[in-house]
Amino acid sequence: MSNTPLTPDSLLYIYYLEGKISKDRRIVNKNYLGTWEEDGFSFLFFLKPASEDVNDLLAADEHLQLLDTFEMTYEQWQGGKLEPQQLGSFLVCPPWFSPPEGEPSQVITLDPGVVFGNGLHPTTRDCLQAIEIVGMNKTLSSMLDLGTGTGILALAAASLGCQKVLAVDFNYLAAQTAQRNVVANGFENKIVTINGQAEPFTALPCDLLVANIHYDIMKDIISSSGFLRQKWFILSGLLKSETEKIERQLAAMPVHILNKWTRDGTWHTILGITAAE
Repeated sequence: MSNTPLTPDSLLYIYYLEGKISKDRRIVNKNYLGTWEEDGFSFLFFLKPASEDVNDLLAADEHLQLLDTFEMTYEQWQGGKLEPQQLGSFLVCPPWFSPPEGEPSQVITLDPGVVFGNGLHPTTRDCLQAIEIVGMNKTLSSMLDLGTGTGILALAAASLGCQKVLAVDFNYLAAQTAQRNVVANGFENKIVTINGQAEPFTALPCDLLVANIHYDIMKDIISSSGFLRQKWFILSGLLKSETEKIERQLAAMPVHILNKWTRDGTWHTILGITAAE
């Protein structure tokens, strides 16, 4: 796997496959960046054309099918300008940018790699705002970040002084990327990243549970016995119809909703506390 740092102008060669690549199948190519798997499909990323490697995968597994190929810059893949962003009290910087000395904001160095989660998505912005609110209202010493992606929310909590953060993602590439960002920010003693399913970790009581995650997983998180052991919760990544279902689910539970965000009439985020808090 390539260790070459990506820049906005880096060219990506992306191969879109139907099917998942067998875990015992290794791609030995110095220009290979990783594979993003989602809902039975795979996106393979390279810094150079890699048709031969992809053809070898297809020949070895008849269940794989090449659907399309793409060539674009890294900035195009991430969907926007990759430059420092002021998000509330956080200054989120790409790794090639050095903030000036004495910068008053909480500086987060974020290298999203080829994973989504560079701070541009509306739900990320709302979750960051919600984390700030929790940080202002109580001592935030422990947090569960379920569906961590690039780790940006875990990094934000750690930068506010949270001492114990468990960052979980079922996608291996996301967990790898989050861990790289943990190291880049020097938070190895505060954040532990895990590649695994989110639901089992709700059994661990924390000051704050953050789930910026698919509805199908979130509804199971809320119904788990461990959910009410969390003091504060942030639920995000929800569309309108999904939010209505989650709110009905919460209405039957001993919790209080403190704030709600809606972006572009599409994305919804909920901040709440359990009745015990």
